[in-house]
Amino acid sequence: MKATLDSADRVAGVPPIVLSIAGSDPCAAAGIQADLRVFTLLGCHGTAVATAWTVQDTAQVHACKPVPARWVLKQLDALLADLPVRAIKIGMLGSRANVLAVARALDSVPNVPVVLDPILVSSSGHALLHPAARAAMIERLLPRTLVLTPNRPEAESLLGQRIRGEAAARRAARLLRDLGPGHVLLKGGHARGSVVTDWHADEAGERPLARTRHAQGARGTGCALSSAIAARLSLGDTPAAAIRSAGDWLHGALALARPIGRSGVRVLVAPP
Repeated sequence: MKATLDSADRVAGVPPIVLSIAGSDPCAAAGIQADLRVFTLLGCHGTAVATAWTVQDTAQVHACKPVPARWVLKQLDALLADLPVRAIKIGMLGSRANVLAVARALDSVPNVPVVLDPILVSSSGHALLHPAARAAMIERLLPRTLVLTPNRPEAESLLGQRIRGEAAARRAARLLRDLGPGHVLLKGGHARGSVVTDWHADEAGERPLARTRHAQGARGTGCALSSAIAARLSLGDTPAAAIRSAGDWLHGALALARPIGRSGVRVLVAPP
């Protein structure tokens, strides 16, 4: 099923409510803390359900412990029964049990659009999802996803094949969409070159979205992009418009990225 945003009225005087289902990052470079910051910056009310606790700094993930699935499900059931959530962003889930718990909870809100950022390995190389959980994600979550936002290593893991060059990236975006999501945004940041080319696949085919590469990157860009897409969906954008608008916003936000820790790694921060 390809989820779509319904036309339910917003609560008077309350910004659109967006939910992040993801891991906790103590330094707020990524995870639910970063997601909440993005939701606020884009004019939404952010809510969050933690799926994992991590030990990490601005440079890397040192350890990860999934939240028990029964607590993830309890959090989701309580929140979704109470609040009129307009869009959901899913990030790190941490375990197969959590994948299944999230899939079960989503059954209660079939018309709420889902943006899935398939966090499989941290940028520092720490494995965050077991292969059995990855298989459950493909089977249970991808068909429920409106927008899937993998980077190239994540796409390679989901498809079980290497991606080398733009022709292969375009084909991979199409193959990922064949797994069930309505839209795929295959990010190109891991490729080399002065231009970053993302591939957007939907029912009309595949098209490139190219932007000039910033001289320096930042941690948490994948979290920020998927959260921005979810925020734009909650504000009424079509998926294609949300993808483009979120990408433009992130490109501008990267110019404000600053090192906040001793590692010197840059982090997306709120404008002063």
